[in-house]
Amino acid sequence: MQEDLRLFHQIAEKLFQEEENNPVVKPIPADQVYDEFNLHLNEEGISQDEFAELIEKVVLNTPRTSSKLFFNQLFGGRNTKATLGELLAVLLNTSMYTYKVGGPQVGIEKAILQEICKLINYPENAGGTFAPGGSMSNFMALLMARDVADQHIKKEGVSKKMTLYTSAESHYSTQKNASFAGIGTQQIRNIATDELGKMIPAEFEKQVQQDIANGYTPFFVNITAGTTVLGAFDEIKALDKIAKKYKIWSHVDGAYCGAVLFSEKYKHLIKGVENVDSFSFNAHKMLNTPLSSSIIVTKNRFNLHHSFACDANYLYQTDGDDFNLGKTSLQCGRRNDALKFWSLWKSVGTKGLEKMVDHQFDLAETARNYIKNNEDYTLYSYDESVSVCFNYKDLDPKVLCNLLYEEAKLMVGYGNFKGTDFVRLVTINSNNSDEEIVNFFKVLEKFAVQLEAEQV
Repeated sequence: MQEDLRLFHQIAEKLFQEEENNPVVKPIPADQVYDEFNLHLNEEGISQDEFAELIEKVVLNTPRTSSKLFFNQLFGGRNTKATLGELLAVLLNTSMYTYKVGGPQVGIEKAILQEICKLINYPENAGGTFAPGGSMSNFMALLMARDVADQHIKKEGVSKKMTLYTSAESHYSTQKNASFAGIGTQQIRNIATDELGKMIPAEFEKQVQQDIANGYTPFFVNITAGTTVLGAFDEIKALDKIAKKYKIWSHVDGAYCGAVLFSEKYKHLIKGVENVDSFSFNAHKMLNTPLSSSIIVTKNRFNLHHSFACDANYLYQTDGDDFNLGKTSLQCGRRNDALKFWSLWKSVGTKGLEKMVDHQFDLAETARNYIKNNEDYTLYSYDESVSVCFNYKDLDPKVLCNLLYEEAKLMVGYGNFKGTDFVRLVTINSNNSDEEIVNFFKVLEKFAVQLEAEQV
């Protein structure tokens, strides 16, 4: 073990150096990856020297999501305390289904969930769990909503047409989850959005009324706190009021930007969250915790037990249900995703998390100001979003982003809203400064000059 730990340290040091000197890896074409690396598995193992050389090569050729030029996805950066927690979780290798196996790690997860419920202002009988990603958090909410709408479904299965509602700009997981839950993708109602990408409450209610008139059972509305493209926040209060009027479960998908919960300055963006039936967010996004760290809480923890608890006398042999977390989880064996977030939160406090969130909005404002002050840019996004969407001159954003990646200059993606394509800069790395944001534009502009010259 000591030998492998030394190898880990050696590779980590080289990775840190490469991240500093070469923030973007030159990509290897997918059809060449097996030619470039000895990835296939054989009957016989390889020597320690061959193994060390190979694994170092693989690591140093993997996209660098923690570098100063990674703006591609809704995560990025590396927090040292959170990374320490992740490494320790791997060494401990506990599973989180029982207190007998998890010990104080179960206490850590419960402490996180209790504090989140407190921040939301949920009642004392609220509860939650860690899910394997934002998509599965949404799935858990959908299952609880389904089972509340018809308590017999868990045993008898879905026997009637049930409809669910989500923004036309929401995360694609709704499609998968409707299928997984036996509801069917045809029963999804994608509600129109306004010019800012927010679900229109009047359109939501209109669709609900139409479905009821047609004999359907509306049961779930997915409210988004940070759409994947524009970073828009749906109007929680208005949508939840309509949901309660028709006895529909309201869930806030805050996978991207739900961490505004920690910010006094920006938590107004999720005003009304204390009234919804469930809320989820990803600590591995705005809070720079290693993947994955996804949390879902619900106003009444009974619904977690009703939808997910199963008895297993070979497993639950000590302590009570409150400390046997498998009774409220989608999974049985489950890795410890709590320790890394707890390590971060404990080290910096709630105020430290607030600073991280606020800083990301400040970085987005720096980017918007740069765009507004340069006539070669066109801005498509709005204030109070950490997604900064723009175009540069008349360059095709898809071509520009793909070439920046292929030439190892920048990692940034593109998006589309109401038929318009644009570059989408995500300022979600709290380790970045204003200088890094300005440097992003300078790198892009320098490359654009080269690209324009080649096209002449």
